[in-house]
Amino acid sequence: MTRTYSRRSILLMLSAGIAAPPLLAACERVRQFTASPERGRRRLAKVLVAPERVIRQTAGLRPFRRSGFNVSVDSLGDKPIIHNYGHGGGGIALSWGTADLAMQHSLSTPHRDVAVVGCGAVGLATARLLQDHGFTVTIYAREVSPDTTSNVAGASWAPTLVFDAERSTPGFEEQFVRAARYAWRYFQTLVGPTYGIFWRDHYLLSDGSPTGLAAPTPERTLIAAIRPPFVRLPPGEHPFGALEVSHSLTMHIEPSTYLPAILRDFRVAGGRVVIREFDDPQGLRALPHPLIVNCTGLGAGRLFADRDVLPIKGQLTVLAPQPEVDYLTTGPEDLYMMPRQDGIILGGTHERDVWSLDPNPAEAARILEGHRDIFSHMSLG
Repeated sequence: MTRTYSRRSILLMLSAGIAAPPLLAACERVRQFTASPERGRRRLAKVLVAPERVIRQTAGLRPFRRSGFNVSVDSLGDKPIIHNYGHGGGGIALSWGTADLAMQHSLSTPHRDVAVVGCGAVGLATARLLQDHGFTVTIYAREVSPDTTSNVAGASWAPTLVFDAERSTPGFEEQFVRAARYAWRYFQTLVGPTYGIFWRDHYLLSDGSPTGLAAPTPERTLIAAIRPPFVRLPPGEHPFGALEVSHSLTMHIEPSTYLPAILRDFRVAGGRVVIREFDDPQGLRALPHPLIVNCTGLGAGRLFADRDVLPIKGQLTVLAPQPEVDYLTTGPEDLYMMPRQDGIILGGTHERDVWSLDPNPAEAARILEGHRDIFSHMSLG
């Protein structure tokens, strides 16, 4: 029979000199719990990194804008157009926040019939918020899920590569924080299997290098007060060997579940999707809607001659799924691992101004070897 002991009874029995084996076992359980908080020395399953477990290689082009995303009001002749593009590596994470900014601009117009151009994470979030505020919305897009750039995103809630620090302004940074705060709260209302959004333990891994995704970034500094902080874990409180490790909680979004779910919500609310590609702004102006919202991502640079826009290529190696892996890692350098139902995502690269979508074999080898080194030195005790 198993007996339980309160903290008070344990202290009373110890003061009386009683140290029965069950009590010693109870004390050991208390000691282990105290020394090993959940944020630290929990048992983490190893990622099985091997060439024979690779199920696909893929690449996507992040729509990066040097001075940060553009949410603003412009005009196409007599039609107002609201821009919402250029999110870099923060497209999914910031989507509901910049959608809210675009929606506020839309409410300031007299029009309630709107065309949203683009069907990635930003376009879908914008369309849904507009619907929720009384707009009739039609989405026009060249591609829909599963063929959008958003589908190949890693998609943890950690907006990165959003702007160049030297081009940032106080006005943009205020807008960035406002969008991040709104998105952080909105995503929490969607947590669960329906939308493929889950709370995960997130470990930043560093080998002491001052560069890489695990190093401090302007984005992470600006949103430090919004999300749970990263807490440094001392040796013995993590299983990652000699690496420097910090831990936090984050939301992780699985695009293969999330994007179809939001698109389904859009259609259920009466939205319509039209497959169409636009070669110039006049094609947008000719649409039979009095208001246009431009969520074309990388395409906005060409459509509106925005020289601030460029691609940052991201390449992923995907391993066979491991349901037991339920945490994320970032680092050392620009490596990251994210578990999904459709596979273990290994990144990463951030090649500026590279337009090719062909996976680079040398980068694929670096990503695989880097993660094999991390997890081969990971302890299970």
